[in-house]
Amino acid sequence: MRIAHLILTYTNPRQTERMIRKMYHENFDFYIHVDKKFDINPHLFLGTLPNVFFINNRVDVKWAGFSTVQATFESIKEIVATGIEYQFINFLSGQDYPIKPAGYIYNFFKNNIGKEFLSYRDIKNDWKEGLIRMENYFLSSYNFPGKYTLEKLINKILPKRELPYGLHPYGKSMFWMLSPETALYVVNTVEKDRKLKDFFALCWASDEFVFQTILLNSSYKNKIINNNYRYIDWSAGGANPKLLDETDIEAITKSEMLFARKFSMVESPKILDLIDKNILTHGIYN
Repeated sequence: MRIAHLILTYTNPRQTERMIRKMYHENFDFYIHVDKKFDINPHLFLGTLPNVFFINNRVDVKWAGFSTVQATFESIKEIVATGIEYQFINFLSGQDYPIKPAGYIYNFFKNNIGKEFLSYRDIKNDWKEGLIRMENYFLSSYNFPGKYTLEKLINKILPKRELPYGLHPYGKSMFWMLSPETALYVVNTVEKDRKLKDFFALCWASDEFVFQTILLNSSYKNKIINNNYRYIDWSAGGANPKLLDETDIEAITKSEMLFARKFSMVESPKILDLIDKNILTHGIYN
């Protein structure tokens, strides 16, 4: 059984290296997508690590824009095109880190073949702020003078938007653990349908609900487990989770999740040292 870990990154390549080294397993492959707007050269040394590959068709990722989904789609297609039989694609960022040893993570996947893992909420009934991201028009994928003025004008004049085909909206976190078949189903469903693609392209942060909405309105819904096994702290409020530091080690150690985010090896290096020492090297999970 093999697992493909897909890493979307633009940040510190040394932190990505550290994550990959801590996750090394003979049955794990790592695919790295480096944001096209950033120089890939500082990241190229990662290709000397075992089982590490780069996504060739890089996308210029704009925060909260549809380009994040496009980068994910291109990466999924390249992973599937390798012809390697993977049981799961595990979607990560360069600011994630394992909080269980690689062997534990491998056994988790092995024991859960046939299941699909992604976190979701019912947007219409349980996430009103998420509904606004869909109902209004957002020009997040564009950058030009007067963009926000135009957005306001468009939303004042035009009626609220509705998902095509009467689909029910779901969403939450952009990170997931899916079989290649399931992930590719989302890619093909959106890319081959102009109505869906155009709708999601004008949402805000569509990466947080494209996969959930497509899959939970499909025959795959019965396979989905509502958990992506990420430890994330949203207590700070706002659009971004808390940057984890050494004060979080107790909560992380007690967590049943497989990965945590967000980390910065520059701003808060001690927390990664503590995870290595308390969990990944001498912890109770080895």
